[in-house]
Amino acid sequence: MRVFKVFAISVCLLALGALFVPGASADELNRKTTVTFSAPVEVPGVGAQVLPAGTYVFKILDSMSNRHIVQIFNLAGDHVYTTILAIPNYRLQATDKTVITFKERAAGQPEALRAWFYPGRNWGEEFVYAKSRAVELSKVVNETVLATPIELATAPIEALKTAPVVAVKPTGETVELAEVVEPPPLLPQTASSLPLIGLLGLLSLGAGFALTFIPKRAASVR
Repeated sequence: MRVFKVFAISVCLLALGALFVPGASADELNRKTTVTFSAPVEVPGVGAQVLPAGTYVFKILDSMSNRHIVQIFNLAGDHVYTTILAIPNYRLQATDKTVITFKERAAGQPEALRAWFYPGRNWGEEFVYAKSRAVELSKVVNETVLATPIELATAPIEALKTAPVVAVKPTGETVELAEVVEPPPLLPQTASSLPLIGLLGLLSLGAGFALTFIPKRAASVR
């Protein structure tokens, strides 16, 4: 009976510990970021277009797999301009500020959005273009561009989560994604180990109490 009580106490301690583990804020989960463009910018995705200079809000809609979904809103957050398929993109040095990278274009042409890095993260989002547009961009910028063969203009969001992604070379050759994109680690680099450490500590404490009472229990039944 005492062992059972100790086990019950340990479970309660674990529950209390879980309540006090610091959680991620909403902005950390969806990486809400306000970005101001000083010039027009071409954006891909469902609703691909050239956004005029102005202030926009980036958010992660879904990132439960290696296919991430990013949405760009107006500043008020009540209008979605585009919903973009993205692939994790690695940078060697994280910064404490938002970083947006672009694909260079000819003079007078709007720059094309390439990647978005949230502050403090090594892994960001590299945006995927419709294949026909990716072929054109690749030749202009003389580098590989991520592409998907599905028709983005009419694709539902669920289709983006399973859409095939390839890389298009300036020559027009299509290569596998693994040849140009490093796969992300199993766990995000920014994930905190504190919850796991706390859980292991509480489990050890409960096990210690149980071991203390087991000999007394065994002695009583002799």
